[in-house]
Amino acid sequence: MKDHLPAKVEAPQPPDPHHQSYGPEDYQAVPAAALDMRRFFAFLLRYWWLPVLTTVLALEAAVGYIRWAPPMFVSTARMWETEKMRLPQGGAFTEDLQNYLGTQMELLQSDKLRELALERLRAQGTNTIPLDKRGKPLMVDLKVAQPPKTTVLEVEAFSPDPAYTQAYLNAVMEEYLKYKNSFRKAVSGDTLASISEQALLLEKELKADEDALTDFERTNNLATLEEEGRIAGGYLARLKTQLSDLELESQLLEATPLEQDWTGQDKTHASGFLVNSLSDADSSSLSAAATERQMAWKELELLKIQREKLGKYLRPMHPKIVKLDADIERGQKLIDLYRNQSRQALKISFDSVQASIKQWEGKVVEANDRIAEADRLKLDVKRTQSLYDPLVLLLQTVDINRNVDRETLAVFEPAAPALRSHRRDWILLFLALVGGSSGGAGIVFLVQLRDDRFSSIAEVDEKFGDSIVGQVPEMRQLRRNGSLPLLEPEGQHDIYAESYRNLRSALLFLPVEGERPKILLITSALPSEGKSTIAANLARTLALGGSRVLLVDGDLRKGRLHELMGQPCEPGLTEVIGRPGDADVIIHAGSVPNLAFLSRGSSPRNPGDLLLRPELDQIFARWRRQFDYVLIDSCPVFAADDVTALAHKVDGTLFVVRRRFSRGAVVREALELLLHRQAKVLGLIFNRADASARSYHYFKYADYYPPAKPK
Repeated sequence: MKDHLPAKVEAPQPPDPHHQSYGPEDYQAVPAAALDMRRFFAFLLRYWWLPVLTTVLALEAAVGYIRWAPPMFVSTARMWETEKMRLPQGGAFTEDLQNYLGTQMELLQSDKLRELALERLRAQGTNTIPLDKRGKPLMVDLKVAQPPKTTVLEVEAFSPDPAYTQAYLNAVMEEYLKYKNSFRKAVSGDTLASISEQALLLEKELKADEDALTDFERTNNLATLEEEGRIAGGYLARLKTQLSDLELESQLLEATPLEQDWTGQDKTHASGFLVNSLSDADSSSLSAAATERQMAWKELELLKIQREKLGKYLRPMHPKIVKLDADIERGQKLIDLYRNQSRQALKISFDSVQASIKQWEGKVVEANDRIAEADRLKLDVKRTQSLYDPLVLLLQTVDINRNVDRETLAVFEPAAPALRSHRRDWILLFLALVGGSSGGAGIVFLVQLRDDRFSSIAEVDEKFGDSIVGQVPEMRQLRRNGSLPLLEPEGQHDIYAESYRNLRSALLFLPVEGERPKILLITSALPSEGKSTIAANLARTLALGGSRVLLVDGDLRKGRLHELMGQPCEPGLTEVIGRPGDADVIIHAGSVPNLAFLSRGSSPRNPGDLLLRPELDQIFARWRRQFDYVLIDSCPVFAADDVTALAHKVDGTLFVVRRRFSRGAVVREALELLLHRQAKVLGLIFNRADASARSYHYFKYADYYPPAKPK
């Protein structure tokens, strides 16, 4: 159908080779919202009596229940957080302040407190506990509220018995306070037992640590250990100093062979170095052997110096030189002897000092280990004591808190005498009002979901896309005997007439491919959708615009278009098909210029067969030459098969949809049937549109139209 719908007012364009012909599957609606509020409110305005009816029924049911149910009495009491002295070291119970009100309400309404309150009332024996229909104690409803910015709890009790309500509320509050106090004592006892158990364990551990420290002190004198460690450390330091001196002496002793031979060039320098080294050594650190060796070394050096001086003037074999050489050799041997003796002595001294160092290092380590063990034992005692002391203090605190009443919630105002309460009645009435109106609105919503009749042009667009070529408003004030009169040739300038002029413009400027359609079939899905009136008025409007128009009643079964046009029924289309040569004689001239009319004629036995005859094609070809437009009013699609037999012979089909009458599923099925018969559906005409709706803006400005001329 979209191939034939007006998209723009332009000259016809060549067909798109990729364009497919419009078929039944193209009638896919744009997905609408699950809840169309405009459609819902339209149905709500139409079925306004449904919410009213359900609301009235709900109110009547609520009033009946109020009259049938026993009256309700309410007793009010108050509880508050009192100001009590708090001990500085007393343990405090904590509660979830964020859910405090809900907790109190649940506790007051719990089955445990209810049983305790009933036992209290039975023990008092002053009031007889009333029973309900099941033979159980009468149920009392409690409500707890907390005024803003206060610590006061307002407790209300509701029941049909006023005396029982007051007594029950007092019993519940007293048992609630008693239960909380006993529960806190139980919690304190459990806490005290747990802390006592931990304190006993720490006490045993502390005693064991103290005993270990005492046993250690009995076998070890800490003062003596510290003094011995100090002395051993000092003596060990002196031994290490002595060992360093021995190492230095050994190095000096071994440095002597490093000097060059006395015949060498650097003997004087080496001798001076050794003399200086020996002279710089600490005399207190040298042994007696070292002193003798030093004196022999000095004498040898002096002999070498003297030999060097005389060697400059005397020959090597000179007696003095020979004597000096013999003395030098003898001194060298003496020094070698001294050196060997010193090496042995140094080795013995070195080994002795190292052995002493190892011995005293062991003593120092042993003293330090004992001192460290003493420190560890003291630290264990201190750590256990630091854990034990707070537990003892906490144990005393919990014990004090257990024996001292620390409950801060008390009864501020006892239960007042119960008074008649209408709160339940007002709540029931309110719920009935809301529930009844909501139920009625829900019924209207379900009706709207199940009712697929079109109530506005927007719904047609949602289901079939942009397929509307025109719309005709509802004009109840113009109806006579249930039908609308035909448009007058002159002087009619109102919404109704302008809607047909708009439909005429849509047909005149309809962009189509190829030749402009001249023979138009006007049909609908079901009877009573207004297609005949639309066909007649559209033909008159086209004729008033200067087009040569032929209006044909194509409903050969029950066509009544001749009654609207004021023409006889016979002869008509039936006779024209039977005698094509008499067509010009049978066509009647109407009261409107350029408008001709052909009635349906006599009713044939098989109208469908008659419409399939080839003579009808010859007649259509003649009418295309004689007239600008031929409008054929046919029977509904689902009334007979005449429309599907005729639809493929005409140039185009206009499908009429009536507001609040045509159903979406029926219209879709009818359009699919036409398209399966190769019909060219030009578009839909929306009949009886609501002109009073706020969304309808077409031709509603009366200032633009001159007043109609009187007849």
